[in-house]
Amino acid sequence: MIRRLAAEGEPKARIAARLGISRTTVIKAVASDAPPRYERSARPTSFTPFEARVRELLAETPEMPATVLAERVGWEGSIRWFRDNVRRLRPEQQRIDPADRLEWAAGDAAQCDLWFPPRRIPLEDGTAKLLPVLVITPAHSRFMTGRMIPTRRTEDLLLGSWELIQQIGRVPRRLLWDNEPGIGRGRRHADGVDAFMGTLATKLVLLPPRDPESKGVVERRNGWFETSFMPGRSFASPADFDEQFTEWLGRANQRIVRTLGASPADRLDADRTAMLPLPPVPLHLGWRNRVRLGRDYYVRIDTNDYSVDPCVIGRIVDVSADLDRVRVRLDGRTVAEHTRVWARGTTVTDPTHVEAAARLRKQFQQPRTAVAAGEDLTRDLADYDHAFGLIDGGFN
Repeated sequence: MIRRLAAEGEPKARIAARLGISRTTVIKAVASDAPPRYERSARPTSFTPFEARVRELLAETPEMPATVLAERVGWEGSIRWFRDNVRRLRPEQQRIDPADRLEWAAGDAAQCDLWFPPRRIPLEDGTAKLLPVLVITPAHSRFMTGRMIPTRRTEDLLLGSWELIQQIGRVPRRLLWDNEPGIGRGRRHADGVDAFMGTLATKLVLLPPRDPESKGVVERRNGWFETSFMPGRSFASPADFDEQFTEWLGRANQRIVRTLGASPADRLDADRTAMLPLPPVPLHLGWRNRVRLGRDYYVRIDTNDYSVDPCVIGRIVDVSADLDRVRVRLDGRTVAEHTRVWARGTTVTDPTHVEAAARLRKQFQQPRTAVAAGEDLTRDLADYDHAFGLIDGGFN
């Protein structure tokens, strides 16, 4: 009101008389650029003797809770007052990590991640568990691919990666991963990963900690899966999940992405053009082992046992498995083949193998043919002399 009356040309003395205030107050109000407010003059408080030490501790550990800080510095006053002062100092000590805006060139990179759907999937033995879904998204086109895998082991991660890369149709020049144990950590890669990347002629990039923007494309889509794909769905098996997820991804990749102004399916061709071709040689991936078949005629893949034809007991067999099948071969001939079980600690038995084992066991238990009566089993020692050339022209 004072400023409005002064702007209209009202004399200061008349403004003071009209509003019943001091003329000095009118002069200060006209000269100021903000309403008056009370400000307490700075003076030492009970927190002042502790402030320097609190700053030192926050500089070393910016996330240290206020209660721990109070204990370290020996504070005995009001914890609320202490928290208020720590809240004032904490932003000054926190390290700043700016997030750059990244631009993804066509064909340059694909972001890889594991998504864990928040719903247990029924397995073959009647149990249910949370299973990982491997997701690969080319960063330029945002084209989404994914499939459920039984474990986070290197063998299953590489099998799933190869299947999804085949769906894309070309090989991205870089594959971006967090420090997933089945892929690698730091500069150490899991066994078989370097051979896989070398066959694809691509580069593996393991991202450092606290670098979310480098893999934000795929991680945002993982959150979208939980809000757009999962609600209202039920799954009878991992295969049922993959069927529903693949059908949904086909429609989701046709949707317009607001930030791109196009759908991922529309941008995929440009992405593919700049990618590398698929390798001309077949990839030998999955679980592989070479063992001598024991008397119990079972081989183990992950935590499950699979029966083998007992006729090859004692022989060296080659065991291989992918995401769907388990195969056992002897000299290139298949001696066992099973559907891979995703449950754990399960024994898979082929009835024909049990029948063959029963026949072999019966034959083994039959007594050997007795020696005919009167047959002399004593060998003439001269036979050995002839064999070693000690007589008949030997050293006799």
